[in-house]
Amino acid sequence: MSIRPVRARHAVPALALSLFATAACAGSAPADLDTVVVTATRTAQTQDQTLAAVTVIDRADIERLQPASLADLLRGTPGLQLVNNGGPGKATSIFLRGTEADQVLVLVDGLKLGSATNGIASIQDIPVEQIERVEIVRGPFSSLYGSEAIGGVIQIFTRRPQGAFTPNLALGFGSYRDATGSAGFSGKSGDGWYAVQASHENTRGINACRVGAAEAFAACYADQPDRDGYRDNGLSLRGGYRFSHAWDGDAQFFRSEGHSEYDGTTSDSTDTVSQVAGGKLHWHAADNVDVTAGVGQTADLSKIYLHNVFNDRFDTRRTLGTLQADIGAGGGLYSVGFDWQRDGLTSAEDYAVHGRIDRGLFAQWQQDFGRQSLQASVRRDDNSQFGGKNTGSLLWGWDVARGLRLTASYGTAFRAPTFNELYYPDYGYANLRPERSRNAELGLRGTHGRGWWSVSVYRDDISDLIAYDPSLVDALHPFGAPNNIDRARIRGAEGSLGATVAGWSLGATASWLDPRDHAHDGAYGNLLPRRARATARLDADRSFGRFSVGGSWFVSGDRYDDLANTHRLGGYALTDLRLAYALDRDWKLQFALRNAFDKRYETAWYYNQPGRNFMLTLRYQPAR
Repeated sequence: MSIRPVRARHAVPALALSLFATAACAGSAPADLDTVVVTATRTAQTQDQTLAAVTVIDRADIERLQPASLADLLRGTPGLQLVNNGGPGKATSIFLRGTEADQVLVLVDGLKLGSATNGIASIQDIPVEQIERVEIVRGPFSSLYGSEAIGGVIQIFTRRPQGAFTPNLALGFGSYRDATGSAGFSGKSGDGWYAVQASHENTRGINACRVGAAEAFAACYADQPDRDGYRDNGLSLRGGYRFSHAWDGDAQFFRSEGHSEYDGTTSDSTDTVSQVAGGKLHWHAADNVDVTAGVGQTADLSKIYLHNVFNDRFDTRRTLGTLQADIGAGGGLYSVGFDWQRDGLTSAEDYAVHGRIDRGLFAQWQQDFGRQSLQASVRRDDNSQFGGKNTGSLLWGWDVARGLRLTASYGTAFRAPTFNELYYPDYGYANLRPERSRNAELGLRGTHGRGWWSVSVYRDDISDLIAYDPSLVDALHPFGAPNNIDRARIRGAEGSLGATVAGWSLGATASWLDPRDHAHDGAYGNLLPRRARATARLDADRSFGRFSVGGSWFVSGDRYDDLANTHRLGGYALTDLRLAYALDRDWKLQFALRNAFDKRYETAWYYNQPGRNFMLTLRYQPAR
């Protein structure tokens, strides 16, 4: 993919190696490694400086790739796999480097997004037209962010200005009666800046659950051969102002309201709200001292219905505060900070506890020693539910030669139990401990006149994994309960490269994964469910005057849907084609043909995925 990774992994499938060889043999313009990223260190640095495995997807990539959704945009990113329960707008889970979906931290404009009940961010409700940039950092980062960052951190930045006042408009229609619209404007004026973006999406959808699920006692447990639609309205507001040389601030608001239909016997539709609101104040205290204070709140709200009759609700809100000081001294950068977080829950269910507070204190040191670089961080989290937890990480880099960097890292991370695991009536177990992980990684990456490439290998040992324990039966848990009984060992490798061949911009990624259950039970040594052992992606794009053409090819190996490895999901390959025509300097017509060969496949047992479909989009944005 021409989305620009900074690092990747090593042992890749033979098929992916052939893709790499094809692209590597041709000339290329180097990737823009001067792009500034912030997620890997909580400070600004260029991609070339990072010691972590980072992939950046920017607004230009989004418009070129024409993805149907955020999940579609992320598909094929090194180490990242997606599981979708039945098409557009349905529950979508991210598995990063083989870790669980609730072991990946998702941020929107620096604020944690996700449900405190199930621990998963609703990425299906974040419209791609609201996104300016995505930073994906792979590896353990609890030492900077606290809970959930076992597999990595995904930070989504909403739209912001690139210059003077600029409006934008996009209108589209496609298969399944898809209708999309987006409009906004952004700009800079004097010492201030602003960005406003509104979006709408509506689709008739597909039948989410394959007929036969009731008999197989799988997926939705129902046979309801109908179309399951989805609609979403999104709004983002951002702005900032520089008050003086020493002081500046910014604020943001994002809200997405969705309605999703699906198949089921206890519920068949949900109204959802994902919301982020907050602000930061930055003080440039001295040439070598910067202080940032921020506050915010994120919300994950859902109302559940059966035949249009209210059934249940799960509303979780996170109130967040942070204070961070960055101090340059002795040629290095020292950071120290404090995070405060309160999780609150409102539900029709009678949870025993409706709130908890976490306080985190962290410190980080970044230093260059000639051709070597070091990043070290430690953190202490104190949680009102489970007590204290210490984490740390150490990353090292060595510029072996010009354009060639060797990296190595070791880190620990954890995930706090969710409210469902702790307190759900007749199920939750309040004595759960946090899940823990230890991760080691080795990487090599290079840039040269022909382009860029990167490989890396890693191992992640996760203990105290929370799983259902049928033996934990008492008066409060008549049917068993979750318990810290599992262990897992994940080994993997990634590779990425970008090049230009005869005018074609090429990108390739590949990942190999060996995620194994290491609990001492009958499933010992089995593959963890819903993770394919091999995935790869190839992107190719070229411009011909006003025309531009491109395509993406994604291939996934088989996987199992259950821990016992009895329900096998076959491998598949998807081909997406795209075409764009510049009507003039400001107007562009785009056409995307997705799943061009109408491949039937499933990422979760008995949940359907879209067949061949298209989207035609008219896009307006004045040329700068």
